[in-house]
Amino acid sequence: MSRAKHPMVQACMAKCLPEFTHINHYWDKQRKIVVAKILPGEFYMTTGNVAIATTLGSCISACIWDCEVNIGGMNHFMLPATEKEVHEVNWGSRDKITDATRYGNFAMEHLINEILKSGGKRPNLKAKLFGGGKILKKMSNVGQRNIDFVFNYLEQEGIEIDSTDVGDVYPRKVLFVPHNGRAFVKRLDNLHNDTIVERETSYSSEIDPIEGDVELF
Repeated sequence: MSRAKHPMVQACMAKCLPEFTHINHYWDKQRKIVVAKILPGEFYMTTGNVAIATTLGSCISACIWDCEVNIGGMNHFMLPATEKEVHEVNWGSRDKITDATRYGNFAMEHLINEILKSGGKRPNLKAKLFGGGKILKKMSNVGQRNIDFVFNYLEQEGIEIDSTDVGDVYPRKVLFVPHNGRAFVKRLDNLHNDTIVERETSYSSEIDPIEGDVELF
């Protein structure tokens, strides 16, 4: 039986919100859970016991959930900004927002609003943050810009940051379970940088892990 036809995947898809039916769902035999795998520019929210996975280079994923009713989701985004645009942003004020910050706001607000529409309460929201790696030595540090944005956004919105694994030079695989707020991160081999950059735009290359899962509490 292919993983796409696993009965648990079929049951999950039957209950999946219409806006997420295009997301690739599969059965994780090791963890015995349905996983929704999101790509750059996507997000996913669930009220059930479904894990969400993605792979990050310089992009950021915010994993946000309501810690009381255990619903939540994950996004995957990057600020499309130049160094000049970012330099001009006054992070302490909403009066001056570039296209880059509007894009980040879009990614964050869509996820948060979907959680609130599904029964979450803003005072109960918590976040875990991943990604923002500087995966190419010669590239501008877009990863740090993404990190700065998401930290400032969550501070302005009053959402508690529960834990983070951001920055450094590594791509990451991330698995998040909104049902219990647990997240797992695996740092990846940074040898094949060209394929990692390609993966961030096409999500089509494979890279090898260099260490095991680390659970963030």
